[in-house]
Amino acid sequence: MSNYANFQVGEKFPLPIKNQQDGGLFQIDANGCMFILQLSRHDVIAAEAFRTGKMELALYEQNGLLFFLYQIDGIFKEGWGDAPFSLLSIKPELLPNEKSMADNTLHLYLVDTTLQILLAQRDVPIPANFMAILQKHVAAQMESPYDEAALRLAIQTIWAQKSPAQMREAASSVIEVPLSIPVPPSKQKRN
Repeated sequence: MSNYANFQVGEKFPLPIKNQQDGGLFQIDANGCMFILQLSRHDVIAAEAFRTGKMELALYEQNGLLFFLYQIDGIFKEGWGDAPFSLLSIKPELLPNEKSMADNTLHLYLVDTTLQILLAQRDVPIPANFMAILQKHVAAQMESPYDEAALRLAIQTIWAQKSPAQMREAASSVIEVPLSIPVPPSKQKRN
């Protein structure tokens, strides 16, 4: 459905990213759902962990706000990262639509913060309960958009109250992404 599948590992990441620092960005737009993890320090092991490793992704809701939570084995030794969700930075022509909200695929991207190079990508199916929460928050923000200053204050207030690990404990929905190491064709069983 989306143009995300056309991104090439090793090439410049084609989407503009306003916040050029380490951390995650979760976005839903006319192309569907995506999560971008930016790292300034990485190696081949981090890229492979992102591409094939075990992950846990979750959604936390509080006071009408939604946080996308992530834990990625092989990249983070411990702990959780979080990315608040809002439609504020999405251009009107790229806002989510009925078609993009029916796409149950989460596109994951690992990007070098310094060079803006795509290091790894992965697609994860989104379960129905996880997608229902995303659809609910998109609909609420489309109906009643956030004020940027009020949103920033609300996010900072929640961050002062809860760590990402505490948010994970109270998550509304979780996706457990298993280790996915492809079997070389020479090792696959033939029918």
